[in-house]
Order: sequence, then structure tokens, then C-alpha cells
Amino acid sequence: MSELSVNHLLGIKYLNQQDINLIFETADHFKEVINRPIKKVPSLRDITIANLFFENSTRTRLSFELAEKRLSADVINFSAASSSVKKGETLIDTVNNILSMKVDMVVMRHPNPGAGVFLSKHVNASIVNAGDGAHEHPTQALLDSYSIRERLGEVAGKKVVIVGDILHSRVALSNIFALKLQGAEVKVCGPMTLMPRYIEKLGVKVETNLKKALEWCDIANMLRVQNERMEISYFPSTREYTQQYGVNKKLLESLNKEIVIMHPGPINRGVEITSDVADSNQAIILDQVQNGVAVRMAVIYLLASKIKR
Repeated sequence: MSELSVNHLLGIKYLNQQDINLIFETADHFKEVINRPIKKVPSLRDITIANLFFENSTRTRLSFELAEKRLSADVINFSAASSSVKKGETLIDTVNNILSMKVDMVVMRHPNPGAGVFLSKHVNASIVNAGDGAHEHPTQALLDSYSIRERLGEVAGKKVVIVGDILHSRVALSNIFALKLQGAEVKVCGPMTLMPRYIEKLGVKVETNLKKALEWCDIANMLRVQNERMEISYFPSTREYTQQYGVNKKLLESLNKEIVIMHPGPINRGVEITSDVADSNQAIILDQVQNGVAVRMAVIYLLASKIKR
């Protein structure tokens, strides 16, 4: 049986093309499982997984929890808001206390970039990064690529534009790594104030005109403006942002082709996309959510198969 080249999922930048192919093939199998009347498989009956979320999350946490339960793993949920972290306990102490309960895998979201890498060097468990600051969010990028593959047949050769708050987005960075690795062309689009300085070094072009970007692409991935990560104002007003970078039905109909619309959620309806776009046939937003469970099942299953030996 082929296996992943890594023992942890810390970021897309640590994966190779074979890893991504293996995750997608495994997810295909699990997607079939979650569409059956009985949606569980006993694959991980002897594995215990701790979900550690040091930042608020609803969709990612639920998606991981559902994936773990579909695989019959034992699950512990830990929310930092109500924990001893508030009393000054360090990250390693927190995790080691949890691991002493014989946990095999830790799924962690943390506000500090590199928290997962740091942890993987200090604790004896498989680590899955569920988002570290504005750095990476690997499972989101995997489920996005998987959703493109499902809708358009393959990722290689496709033109993808990522629109919006690139500066604060871990989804953007992971997606750029994943899409480039699979042979897609990538552009980013948004106000220059929301572009990281290093962005072109990643091999992506910047387009500040949304209409031009949409005319170029096959897929537009619309990002949420992350107001919670902004200490200063990066654009004059939400209304002005929407006028320049919001996608509505009229704009889509003015293009000479039909493009696929994606969004990692949660959507600010009426800001980055209007409701009639979000709910249209061009949008694969709910497919992304469903695929998220299958892809996370695949990642957990493949990492757990390395622990078991």
C-alpha cells in the first residue's frame, strides 16, 4: 500500500504531488462511504484524536470532528477559551497533559504561525494543522483542489484566481502551494494594501482589476475580508471594497464564459459575493463543505496508518 511521505500534515509545502494524489484517491473512497445509508467505517477504532482549537472555529472543527467519528476514532474536544491556557499554561504543557491520556493524533488550530511545526518537534503524536495564524490551512487547500478536480476533471492547466484579503489569509497561501504543485496557473486579485510583499516570489501574478481577473480565470476563489486580523484599515469602506472586488450575477453574466465560484466560508453575503451568486449553479461552495469531510477523513486515515505500525 502506498503511504504519505510525511508523518504530520503541517502545511502543503511539505507535501509532494504523490501525497496529494494519494489523499484524493483515498478521499474518493470515503466520499462514497459518507453517501451510504450507514456512514461509518471501523477503520480507526483504536485511535484517539484530540481536537485543540486555540482560535474560534465552527466549520473546520465540525468537519474534523465528523471525519473522525465517521472513521470510528475516539475524539476529545479541547477549546482554549475555557482552558488552563487562560491561566498561563504553555502550549507544550497543555498538549503533553492531553497526550498523557494516550492520544495518538492532535488536530490543532493556533493563532501563531508555525505552532504545529513547533509542536511536532516536541511531542510524540501525529499533528494535523487546522490553521496556524495567517500562515497555512492545508486541509482547506486540499478540499479546494479536490472540489476543482471533481467539477472540472483535473487541476493541472486550470487558471485559478484567488480574490480578496490575500495578506491575512492562510487559505490563500496553502491554495497557492497546492495549485502550483498540481500544475495550475494562479493569479491573486485585490487591493494592493491586501497583497503581501513577497507574493510574486511564489510564482503568482497580481491583478488589481477584478473584471480582467475573471475574464482570465476558470475558477475564482473568493476570500472573506478578515476584519478580525486587521489592526488598521486596509481600504476606505466595505461598500467601496464590494464595488471594486465583490462578485455579483451581473458581473458574471458580462463574461464571455461560465466560471466556477468557490468560497472557503464563512461568507459575508453582499460583500465578497452576492446571495444570487453564492446560491447559483456556478458556485461549488456546498460541495467544498461536503468534500471537506471526505478529504479530512483521508488525511486522518493515512496519517493514522503510519502510527499503527
